[in-house]
Amino acid sequence: MRQKLTSVVFACVAFLFAGAFPTAMAQSAPPNSWHNDLTPISAKDWNAEKAAHLLERAGFGGTPEDIARLAAMSPVEAVRSLVYFGKADNSHLAPFEHSGIHDPGLEPFPESRPAATDRAKETGESMGVKVKPAGNRRIQPVANKFFYWLRASVLETNRVSYWWANRMLTSNAPLQEKMALFWHGHFANNEDKVRDYRKLLNQLELFQSKGTGSFRDLTVAVAQDPAMLTFLDAGKNVKGAPNENFAREIMELFTMGVGNYTEKDVREAARAFTGWNYVDTKFVINTDQHDTGSKTFLGKTGNFDGVQIIDIIMEQPVTANYMAGKLYRFFVREDLDPKLQTKLGDILRKNKYEIAPFLEAVFLSRDFYSPASAGAQIQSPVQLAVSTYKKLGLKAVPGVPDFNAATGALGQRLFAPPTVAGWAQGRSWITPGLLLERGNFARDVLFPDINFIPPDRYNFAPDIRQVSTRIRDGADITAATSQAEGVVVAESNMAADRDEDFNTRYASYRGWQMAIQKVKPIPRDTAQLDLSAMVRAKGLRTTPEVVDYFLARFMRVQPGADARTKLIKFLDGELGTTDLKAADTYMEDSLRLLTHLIMSLPEYQLD
Repeated sequence: MRQKLTSVVFACVAFLFAGAFPTAMAQSAPPNSWHNDLTPISAKDWNAEKAAHLLERAGFGGTPEDIARLAAMSPVEAVRSLVYFGKADNSHLAPFEHSGIHDPGLEPFPESRPAATDRAKETGESMGVKVKPAGNRRIQPVANKFFYWLRASVLETNRVSYWWANRMLTSNAPLQEKMALFWHGHFANNEDKVRDYRKLLNQLELFQSKGTGSFRDLTVAVAQDPAMLTFLDAGKNVKGAPNENFAREIMELFTMGVGNYTEKDVREAARAFTGWNYVDTKFVINTDQHDTGSKTFLGKTGNFDGVQIIDIIMEQPVTANYMAGKLYRFFVREDLDPKLQTKLGDILRKNKYEIAPFLEAVFLSRDFYSPASAGAQIQSPVQLAVSTYKKLGLKAVPGVPDFNAATGALGQRLFAPPTVAGWAQGRSWITPGLLLERGNFARDVLFPDINFIPPDRYNFAPDIRQVSTRIRDGADITAATSQAEGVVVAESNMAADRDEDFNTRYASYRGWQMAIQKVKPIPRDTAQLDLSAMVRAKGLRTTPEVVDYFLARFMRVQPGADARTKLIKFLDGELGTTDLKAADTYMEDSLRLLTHLIMSLPEYQLD
């Protein structure tokens, strides 16, 4: 069914809409003179189309009802309702429900499996697990515990992603989550390096609580955040041997940009951050590891610590310009005139790096609604997924398809940015293959895969499945973990298999087994859709009315008149009639095929 559905719909896409990637032009477009104009939009220019654009950029889109509610306000009221969300009623949003997988004995968690087992050999205990006094594989429980935490943290991080995605979908303060998504890509950390879902969750909650406040305060908080300290190797940054990772990234990526500092500035800043570390999930300063000597940084000299370094960075004019530009490109468009960037930097400086008033000025500006900005942004995978759920009227993120796997296949898995630079954004989100995957995502929401297997539970590596199968068939650990004939094994793994104290392959298998026993499962409901009821509720009577309503509901960038005609013809052919009343009892699948066709279009990828 999957293959047939794909070929049917994408054949229609190719037939209807072959050609270059569209250039967006909003209906009833505002004047071109609005380009780069930061003058506030007037009430007479405010309408539903602009309200829809604001909802897309300051959140994750909206239903027709959401758009109508915002359009009924003045532009100032509409923007301020999104930007200053402190009084929004989010009592329906539950805190993250932990599975209870962590215990204090895990800390400090070893850097590697060898470090974990070596500690056990040296001290008789590791991660809260004592070495067996006698018997075979005396350190096996230690190795098991190491892999357990690695696996459990990954699974729990997947659950945090779902929790966050549901907040994106259902929050009455969508900008809070949109800003958190921005900061997640700006101060980028990933689970592969951090290896502790608690640190990542704490960092996310930091972005949610401080995301529209002071950039200076947020930067200090992130610099002292255990997730960032882990990711950029704070433990190796000590007096006499400073590690430059964080000092470099805070200037290059987080505040100033390349070319606005010297290598000496990097070295001196690294000295100021020495001794900054963490214990479990708490920030600490190890005073004996902190360099108290005089430092010269960006032309200033003193006995600086990390906070003072950040304050000096904030004094640099380039910092406001750099951050204003990055925020603008995320919320408005990639193309940014240098003169406009300077003006935006002035706004950020004038507001003492407070993000909310800066965004208010941007969201009210004519430039934000200009033809150059409206419908010109390629949706990120997370934006695409959440806005799709929202426009379909869903009240929860479905478990089928898997949100993490789907957005990951499109290039953006939460808590897994590829580097400290985050995601590339823009046109990097779209290739012919990724456009096909975007259509596949829509298909799997509308027509759930009956062969779906939860990837967080059963999509294990072949060697883990092999060990599991052999043990279930009655093999002992040695036989179950022996390598299959012809398999090339890393020398370190072969050595581990021969080590009588523990068996690494069994520890990996047992770690997964322990993890899936403890981590709560992700709910695997499918999307609860009834497009027929949607059509009936709107009183739609003919196929042209349905096509027009679906295009208005799902598309911010409308296809041309010829495309509309062909969509109507497609639905006519599927229903066998133009009369919705005659097709009332069987129209659901045809409506879903139409929706899939619309969501597979290049224009659907834009907002």
